Amino acid sequence: MLLDELVKTTDAVASTRSRLAKVDALADLLRRLEPADIAAVVGLLIARPRQGRVGIGWRGMTAAMGEPAAEPSLTVADLDAALERLLVTAGAGSTAERAATLRLLTAAATEREQAFIAGVLLGELRTGALEDVLTDAVARAADRPVDAVRRAAMLSGDLGRTALLAITGTAAELDAVGLVVGRPVQPMLAATAASASAALEVTGEASVEYKLDGARIQVHRVGDEVRIYTRTLAEVTHRLPEVVEVVRGLPVRDVILDGETLALDEDGGPRPFQETMSRFGADAARATVLHPWFFDVLHIDGRDLLDEPLATRIGVLERIAPGHRIPGEITADAAVAERVSRDALAAGHEGVVVKAVGSAYAAGRRGSNWIKVKPVLTYDLVVLACEWGSGRRTGFLSNLHLGALDPAGEFGEPGGYVMVGKTFKGITDVLLRWQTERFQELEVRRTAGTVWVEPVTVVEIAIDGVQQSSRYPGGIALRFARVKRYRDDKTAAEADTIQTLRALLRP
Repeated sequence: MLLDELVKTTDAVASTRSRLAKVDALADLLRRLEPADIAAVVGLLIARPRQGRVGIGWRGMTAAMGEPAAEPSLTVADLDAALERLLVTAGAGSTAERAATLRLLTAAATEREQAFIAGVLLGELRTGALEDVLTDAVARAADRPVDAVRRAAMLSGDLGRTALLAITGTAAELDAVGLVVGRPVQPMLAATAASASAALEVTGEASVEYKLDGARIQVHRVGDEVRIYTRTLAEVTHRLPEVVEVVRGLPVRDVILDGETLALDEDGGPRPFQETMSRFGADAARATVLHPWFFDVLHIDGRDLLDEPLATRIGVLERIAPGHRIPGEITADAAVAERVSRDALAAGHEGVVVKAVGSAYAAGRRGSNWIKVKPVLTYDLVVLACEWGSGRRTGFLSNLHLGALDPAGEFGEPGGYVMVGKTFKGITDVLLRWQTERFQELEVRRTAGTVWVEPVTVVEIAIDGVQQSSRYPGGIALRFARVKRYRDDKTAAEADTIQTLRALLRP
């Protein structure tokens, strides 16, 4: 299949809010695929190519971009093969070879295909094809029950392979997919609520547990062999020897555990998230020691626990790993839930997750059985530039470049602004139209994709915190930034400072 057909479908999916229309468009695409392309296309649609991240940053991507091709000729297989070459190319001379691979790829791509490829490689692809929507599309394309497809994807941990099996295999083969110790499954996800008591109203009696600012891990043990996977199901066993040691010491033969790992300071408090994540970015062991904390168990010694109630799974977890269970309490009392939430925040954690005690482990689903609660921080920042949107936002200025005031000139000119992140989230259609008109009035220069503006517009941004980052001159980046509103009542000189944001970093 030509890559152009995939790009056109992603544009169509991104341009509609109708779930039914998204499913229809995706199912039509899947039906037209050759079997060899199915897994690759599914990975691209959910912005997780089967190769994972291949180590291309925005500088490398920008350097590789030349004149686009006039007509589409690239196939899905061409892109998949190029990603494979980028993944495996290493050693002496690999930098030049990778750059050459990327230049050849982008030179053969049309302008729309170049934008798509950049989104894939930079992890910034916004197709509108959420995994849950695509799962429904796979079921429709294969004419299989959606519950059967969803469970197979959950237990295999791979929607691409599940799509291939559903479309080309038999119903019996799809139903035969089961839980296998050593093969990661999709993690269960949580909805959100404003408070612990509000979450408890939805769940009823629940386990109210600390929400750690760590890295999600899924740990599989078969005898003495231990394997550790990330939230995206990438294996990181060799990077976490201390976690392997802990799990080998548990009184079990076979087990699957779900939890978090994070670095702790000398007082037992959480270290910054970036210190934890640094251990996932290199093969060599670091000085930072990571501690595992588990909140669920999916299998133990030949017994699957996925469909058992949470209360039962917690009982098993307390029996086999009492010293490594995430802190929490089971309660139906709103006052108790709020106290646990305050305790978690006081201990330096993100908040709590409220989990219905009777719930099964619904991997890959974001339902009402798990609800996360964490405080929202808001800051007034200045718009420095805005990028043109894609999909349903084509023709509109969408992705904001955000800056914090630097009154003393610690990171640049005194009174200037230091970029701290980008966001396109939270922008309504009304705001989208307004900012497209307004920022072109404030334009000082532009490139093909970005309009730089006078730094005079203040926008209130909600964030979950900040993290250390070398990408921006202030040394930090916003976490999960989204637009709350524009502040016409404030001048840019009243914006929050880079020093205020840097103070959010844990010492």
